[in-house]
Amino acid sequence: MPWDTGLRSVDAESDFQRARRRQVLSRLAHRLRREPDDINLILPFDEVVAAVGRTGERRLGLHTIDLHSIVGSVDRTSDFDRRFRPTSNRLRERWQGINMAQRSGRGMPPISVYRVGDLHFVRDGHHRVSVALALGSSVIEAHVTEVLTQVPVAGISDRGDLVLKGYERLFRQRVPLPEELAKRIVCRDPWNYAELSENVEAWSFRLVQDAGEYLSRAQAARRWYDEEYRPVVAMLHEADLVGRGTEAEAYLRVACDRYRLIRAHQWSDEIVARLRG
Repeated sequence: MPWDTGLRSVDAESDFQRARRRQVLSRLAHRLRREPDDINLILPFDEVVAAVGRTGERRLGLHTIDLHSIVGSVDRTSDFDRRFRPTSNRLRERWQGINMAQRSGRGMPPISVYRVGDLHFVRDGHHRVSVALALGSSVIEAHVTEVLTQVPVAGISDRGDLVLKGYERLFRQRVPLPEELAKRIVCRDPWNYAELSENVEAWSFRLVQDAGEYLSRAQAARRWYDEEYRPVVAMLHEADLVGRGTEAEAYLRVACDRYRLIRAHQWSDEIVARLRG
């Protein structure tokens, strides 16, 4: 807890001023470092859920959660920054009132949060979170509702990451692989997911034409993975063609080069040798 004078109103005012000063200095530091404007913004729950795809939810009850896992808000994204420091003086009265209550040892009701992966988004209790962090607390009691998603939230740190997650979600819709296989397809450029989707759908169309039978998206996706993607990735590793990117990026690169340079869709040792050259 910050230094205590014994006068709760004075200490609460000092805590608020300190939190505001740190918020302003943090914003200035990000600007001087020329970092993206959104890096210090609280994450909006609706945008995150839209990017990863909501499939359902379930109530988990009362839990003790890590305060640093709280990264976003349902409806107060402009009132606090990413570390839940107040962004304006209009929050002063309520903030200081909660601060004095916590300093006096009075119990505070649990907050309410949504859990998405290992991240938490505040539904009710923003000021309590802000004050708890300012007083040096590490955990807080919360009523937790878990949101189930199509795409894992791992890797989301700011709003810019939501674009990547959105494309990943669309890829999984167009190429519905089992979860244990889908999570192995990783691209760092959002547009690569779109190009890979087109590649898989073109491969699946040729498969259906050759077989003369209907295949569902899930069936075609699984056959693409087993008959095309996995063998090609193995060849790429053997030929030392994966490079510094991901396996999916390496596959996409050589799959596009294969047709552009050789006008062929099949793979052979000769084609791999030419691509390597």
